[in-house]
Amino acid sequence: MNFIIWLVVGGIIGWLASLVMKTDKQQGLFLNIVVGIVGAFLGGWLLSPLLGAGTINANDFSLMGLFVSFLGAVILLAIVNLLRRGSAR
Repeated sequence: MNFIIWLVVGGIIGWLASLVMKTDKQQGLFLNIVVGIVGAFLGGWLLSPLLGAGTINANDFSLMGLFVSFLGAVILLAIVNLLRRGSAR
């Protein structure tokens, strides 16, 4: 059951990050889930030590944990945009 919640929350975080970065039209449900989960790993690696919060990958579904996961997904999309287009937007 925890795995399903992880996928759903990862998809929502990936979708919200794609709305912020204006890549929503290019991504489907699967890529939103991937962006949310991989972005949470990136946020856990970069931002968790700075902010002292976990991510959805560490079963931290608190507001701060969701925020760190969301920021990681936005950073991931900025990196992908930078590599694809030459600008992070």
